[in-house]
Amino acid sequence: MIDLSAYHSILAEVPRQRREGVVRRLVGLSVTASGPAVPVGQVCRIHSGEQSCQALVTGFQEGSLTLQPLGHVDGIRPGDRVEALGTDLQIAVGDALVGRVIDALGQPVDGKGPLALSQRRSIHAAPPHPLERTPIAGVMQTGIKVVDSLFTIGKGQRMGIFAGSGVGKSVLMGEFAKFAHADVNVIALIGERGREIGEFVRQILGEEGLARSVVIMATSDRPAVERMTAAYAAHAIAEYFRDHGKDVLLMMDSLTRFCHAGRELGLAAGEPPTVRGYPPSVFANLPRLLERAGTGSQGSITGIYTVLVDGDDESDPVADNVRAIIDGHLFLSRQMAGRAIYPAIDPTLSVSRLIVDLVPDEEYRLSLTAREVWGEYQRIRELVEIGAYQKGSDRRLDRCLELYPQLVDFIRQPIGAHQERQDSIDHLKLLIGEGLEP
Repeated sequence: MIDLSAYHSILAEVPRQRREGVVRRLVGLSVTASGPAVPVGQVCRIHSGEQSCQALVTGFQEGSLTLQPLGHVDGIRPGDRVEALGTDLQIAVGDALVGRVIDALGQPVDGKGPLALSQRRSIHAAPPHPLERTPIAGVMQTGIKVVDSLFTIGKGQRMGIFAGSGVGKSVLMGEFAKFAHADVNVIALIGERGREIGEFVRQILGEEGLARSVVIMATSDRPAVERMTAAYAAHAIAEYFRDHGKDVLLMMDSLTRFCHAGRELGLAAGEPPTVRGYPPSVFANLPRLLERAGTGSQGSITGIYTVLVDGDDESDPVADNVRAIIDGHLFLSRQMAGRAIYPAIDPTLSVSRLIVDLVPDEEYRLSLTAREVWGEYQRIRELVEIGAYQKGSDRRLDRCLELYPQLVDFIRQPIGAHQERQDSIDHLKLLIGEGLEP
């Protein structure tokens, strides 16, 4: 046999052929380049003088590529060289990420020095095969009384926090991060104002929460493709920890701004607007993202996604589509927040679809009774306030009127206070007693 090893070593030193093109046009945030011929989803680098930036291939037409730079387009000129990198977007992963704040590309932004990570993952991954997912059987304790007792969450469940602005969703996320019984938290802050991210990390999350968390941020001033990349990167990091057998709590604030970024990209690419200006690709991307959370063959990703409900409208198209995919939601009520009931989780509009499979029948009936008390009181509240309901007219409603103030006190929970799940159940059981008469 002929020994070709000498030729192999020579070939290894020969520079590989580079696939390149040039910038032809820039409209809005989209760059059009003549070649190179690379598939959608891969990464190119735009060289502009002394500077360069990565750009994601989002489409092509008549031999030209459509690119979305992962950064601002300032400085890009006609004729700039476009180089294909031959790979999709990847992010460095590893245990060293815990306790750090990074951007969409995995670069540290917390001033704590560089990250020594040798392993990389594509930010896009297929969800676990449906038949390889282990059943959701374990309970994810959150330390929040109303959640643990009325809307029990399972390890691997996907829950939404539906809320308008300013009703406490960020604070609730911070409480989950500090007190939930998870091995590691992965927190994606998508499209938030820079001031809010600093406040969340320093004040709401605090040292205690950050010590067991990875925070990925893409502020509202970043390009739309970078905001979407941060969401996908957060899921890739959560999948790394899940594949190492850990129970991960993945929180993303917010899914609505992820959809807003998708709308910007879709409209820039020429997609037709459909519902409220959202192109079809936005609603196609939602299940591709959300299905990545859940249980795998080992470990789990419990997903908590916030959804900004425009004008507190439950029928918002993003909220509607998300609700059809996930396994339950917590609806934060502006009326409850206005009465200083925090967390402002409305028992009548919230639901956990898996609670019936996670808890004993006694606990399930207890949660139903508490929600019934809340709902019955809301139904007759106006009659009570104007004096149209006379006590003694209906023993069942009388019991609701008696229990409602105690239930309000049960739901209220000061910031920084947490309670073990069994203590919450025992507290609710003592409050409800024998429940309502039939």
